[in-house]
Amino acid sequence: MVRVRFAPSPTGYLHLGNARTALFNYLFAKHNNGILVLRIEDTDAERSKKEYETAIMEDLKWFGVKWDEGPDTGGENGPYRQTERLGLYRQAAEKLLQEGKVYRCYCTREETEERNRRAGKNESAGYDNFCRDLSPQDLGRYEREGRKPVLRFRVPGKKVEVNDLVRGQVVFEPGSIPDFVIMKSDGLPTFHFAVVIDDCMMKITHVIRGEDHLSNTPKHIMLFEAMGFDIPGFAHMSMTLGRDKTRLSKRHGATSVRAYRDEGYLPEAFFNYIALLGWGTAESQDIFSPEELVREFSIERCNKSNAVFDPEKLLWMNGLYMRKTTPARILNLSLPYLKEAGIAGDGETEEKMHYLEKAVSLEQEKIKLLKDVPYHIGFFVKEPVYEEKAVSKYLTEKGKEVLGAILTSFEGCEEWSIHDLEARVRDFCEAKGYKAGEVFHPLRVALSGKTTGPGLFEMIEHLGRDKTLERLKKWSA
Repeated sequence: MVRVRFAPSPTGYLHLGNARTALFNYLFAKHNNGILVLRIEDTDAERSKKEYETAIMEDLKWFGVKWDEGPDTGGENGPYRQTERLGLYRQAAEKLLQEGKVYRCYCTREETEERNRRAGKNESAGYDNFCRDLSPQDLGRYEREGRKPVLRFRVPGKKVEVNDLVRGQVVFEPGSIPDFVIMKSDGLPTFHFAVVIDDCMMKITHVIRGEDHLSNTPKHIMLFEAMGFDIPGFAHMSMTLGRDKTRLSKRHGATSVRAYRDEGYLPEAFFNYIALLGWGTAESQDIFSPEELVREFSIERCNKSNAVFDPEKLLWMNGLYMRKTTPARILNLSLPYLKEAGIAGDGETEEKMHYLEKAVSLEQEKIKLLKDVPYHIGFFVKEPVYEEKAVSKYLTEKGKEVLGAILTSFEGCEEWSIHDLEARVRDFCEAKGYKAGEVFHPLRVALSGKTTGPGLFEMIEHLGRDKTLERLKKWSA
């Protein structure tokens, strides 16, 4: 059975690149009727925080990535936090030490850099294997000095081949990798060691991760072989870059899933867009349901070239999904923004909720983000925020005279329906010799504060008689 994992470190919010990795693992698992494991790599004691772990899990669930085994769901291969697995790492390291596949190293970084300098190398050239074959006397001397050793893996002198499912065969020549640390002096495992132990014990069959981990893969393969473990398949995804083709960072805008969630993106739009970063079909289709993505996804369709994150395309896609969903759902999801804006409160009546839902339906074509819902429908509930340019252009003395005359007509309107309202305004234009725009624009600005919005007469009908007359009186000459 296919078993994959997503293994974030809880040192910050979920990054867009990591979200893409999680999603690709999820799609691969579901396409193959397999299992997705969520593993928390929290051995960085200084930077790991419980609130980040919680946020990562919340954000994954928000946009539709659900795991089968993990810290909150349990499973047969736990525990699923690395800090709860320290005994397993120490036990495995001790076995390798007894087998002579790792050794104790007492060197400080400064000592290694000084030896590299004396040897005519760059001081950061890497470890020179100084402690690989220490005599018992040297070992004893270092112990008496109170030095705490790390454990280094004894790298075999052979080439390592990575048969990557995305990049093909990648060869690392002998001597290109120095002996590397698997256990630090404080007794904690390094990333390389912990990840291999975990992948083996959690029966991971495929490791799908970012291209930046490709250089780590020969170390992992050597550790798998040294411990007699089966080597999983590796697939290294292209990097996710900004539109300027540099690594995604804050200068490109928000980089965390939480930020886009807070902006008011729909989870299904985010799911769809992130899936297209470095993957696609032969037909270059853009819009997929989650079920379609599960059915269509394959590693073979992942691109070697870097993916470019385009926030404008994401916004376009979100607008498309916004138009496809129901006004009731948009209203429900936008309630936090409406409450913050004072447009809705806790325990609203059913009548008020229906009123707001209708307002959403009138403006739905223009809504791109949930956070924008208060801007679009707020004038139906509260006094409009009048746009200065709109007022100076349309609520002139002439405009106010028009509104005064329209007010008189509206005061005699008993039915208050779209049909009756439109008939009155058009009859007024014809009788007074006004062009439609000379009346429609002042009327819209006086009632909504804006020059754009839903159909004028649909807007007036929904705004209601009392609010309409009150606002017209304010702006009438």
